[in-house]
Amino acid sequence: MSDLTFTDRAQEMVRNFLDQSEGELHALRIQVNGGSPVAPSFELTLVTDEDRDPDDLQLDGGGFDVLLDPRSAKRLDGAKVDFVQRVNESGFEIQPAVKPVGEGGANGDLAQRVQGVLDQQVNPAIASHGGRIDLVDVDETEIFIEMSGGCQGCAMSRMTLRQGVEKMLRQAIPEVTAIHDITDHQAGENPYFSA
Repeated sequence: MSDLTFTDRAQEMVRNFLDQSEGELHALRIQVNGGSPVAPSFELTLVTDEDRDPDDLQLDGGGFDVLLDPRSAKRLDGAKVDFVQRVNESGFEIQPAVKPVGEGGANGDLAQRVQGVLDQQVNPAIASHGGRIDLVDVDETEIFIEMSGGCQGCAMSRMTLRQGVEKMLRQAIPEVTAIHDITDHQAGENPYFSA
């Protein structure tokens, strides 16, 4: 079951769009189509009854049905949907549930093995540079990591990830299909090596 909430403004906008369709559209479909656990890329679509899929999870959005495919339901658990208006843009925005680093989706056997490699091989090697790499989430066989300390904003972080960390992880855990760096490198306060 997915716990997804809508702000009052988001509910109002969805109901307005449904009303404008004059009864042709009946539900809101939300699909996560990429991004990271902390910044998912998503698509919102108003759909007819014929567009419903038997595997869809149906939720009450506050006077309208919300349809989620099983994978999107998992990624949106605890998220909040808002409608924002800024100077140059307006539209729906999904704020994922705040989960501490190393928790939330980073559970299970694969997560434990990845965390083991990070703790035993990777972090001791980059500690001399004041860096650290944490596992943030696991989505099937894809992992999401975040760099901190001297690695955050370091000009060599991409090379460290691709030539060192990725090789160690793939050698130890061949079933890992993708490694995503979700670090905000612009926010690094003390990078080990500046460009």
